Amino acid sequence: MKTSARNQFSGIVNTVLIGAVNAEVHIGLPGGATIIATITKDSVDTLGIESGKAVIALVKAPQIILVTDFGGYRISARNQLPGTITQIKPGMVNTEVDIELAGGELVAASITNDSAETLGLGIGLAVTAIFKAGSVILAVAV
Repeated sequence: MKTSARNQFSGIVNTVLIGAVNAEVHIGLPGGATIIATITKDSVDTLGIESGKAVIALVKAPQIILVTDFGGYRISARNQLPGTITQIKPGMVNTEVDIELAGGELVAASITNDSAETLGLGIGLAVTAIFKAGSVILAVAV
């Protein structure tokens, strides 16, 4: 599949929680991490989302927030994936940061150059990639 989303995570649906309008879909990644997506009930039906189904979770790089120190705070975003920075590519305005998760999956984040400098990012630094469940788009094979 070709898309503009830098982050494409292949996984298996573990759980589907159906609400009045939306559903929460828990996707297990091969390395053990879990991604949570919030999609409409109609999308669950249209895509045939159910436990055991293979899916691809798409997340655009600008939707990823990087945290180096929570400072004793908790964050409401459901997806919090710890990893290590493997590559930093500064541009004119933004910096692309690649993070490797414990299971080997890669996450690409696009942040401002100011943010990269403020966070003191460097190769090998432990960071947490954070994104909201509503930022995840699910795809299935037809």
